[in-house]
Amino acid sequence: MRNVRLIRCLFFCLLASTAISLKPAVDVPKTEIFNGLVRAQVYLPDAQNGYYRGTRFDWSGVVASLDYKGHTYHGKWFDTYNPTTHDAITGPVEEFGPLGYATAKPGGTFVKIGVGSLVRPDEKPYNSFTFYTLAIPGKWTIKKKADQVQFTHILADSAYAYEYKKTLSLAKAKPELIITHSLKNTGRQSIETAVYNHNFFVIDQQSTGPAYTITLPVSGLSTEGSKGLGDLVSLQNNQLLYLRDVGKREQAYFPDLTGGKPVNYALTVENTKTGAGVKVTGDRPIDRLVYWSSSTTVCPEPYINLNVAPRKTISWQISYQYYINDPTKITPKRTDPRP
Repeated sequence: MRNVRLIRCLFFCLLASTAISLKPAVDVPKTEIFNGLVRAQVYLPDAQNGYYRGTRFDWSGVVASLDYKGHTYHGKWFDTYNPTTHDAITGPVEEFGPLGYATAKPGGTFVKIGVGSLVRPDEKPYNSFTFYTLAIPGKWTIKKKADQVQFTHILADSAYAYEYKKTLSLAKAKPELIITHSLKNTGRQSIETAVYNHNFFVIDQQSTGPAYTITLPVSGLSTEGSKGLGDLVSLQNNQLLYLRDVGKREQAYFPDLTGGKPVNYALTVENTKTGAGVKVTGDRPIDRLVYWSSSTTVCPEPYINLNVAPRKTISWQISYQYYINDPTKITPKRTDPRP
């Protein structure tokens, strides 16, 4: 009997230690911004203790949570946590395409803006889901105010060098988050890449299903290469609608809804069950519009192309305007196309 109790004790201790390992350390650096309407918790980049230390996404501006009038828009959407996992990240987060990977030899370096200089390990093509060794982390500088936080990342690699600034600010007396960017090419080689925001919306912790309506900036959406069309989702004019709840291992995916045509940077994500929604706009056109969702998050992913000559600077801005509708007055707009 004593042995049975001992085994049970060891088993539950193991479960407890495993659960703890799936959570970030208590001293993860973060800050809060608040404008009287919107409150956001923002993780800060840190090579030793940062919440996110993967090599896919820009380390700056990772929004842990964002609240407006009792509604939430971002949060944890994945089951297990590890700081170096490629997508163990939350909020409106961005990924830049790699610089110099194709010309780097195994053992050489390439650059991910907002991450640093990384080591190419072998001859395999670049993979966003791979964790690459960080060779040169660059230098991060953070400036904080009550309603904004500014990140500056300075990096000098053998082939590329830049000064990247990103500011998350809450508009005065408005439920709006503004993300401003500038990228200065301080090297001798042109920077040609694309950047997109993955967004990772988790509105009011609602699972993905018919309560979500995604309004996009163009009609006649492209379905080439899509997954889940007609089963999980339907496209009606310029809206993406869910036909049923998305299962645990199911995904909806569209590689480019605009079919390669630039469109205005304007889209809306709304949960008609709770009435919470957000309108996203940008000051540059969307060059490619990817869409992905799992059972726990919906992710319109607008891409913009960047081309920065040496000694030149490029800037761009994205705005998130939050709103609340009365869910009892929302009229469903969907029809089920399935027989």
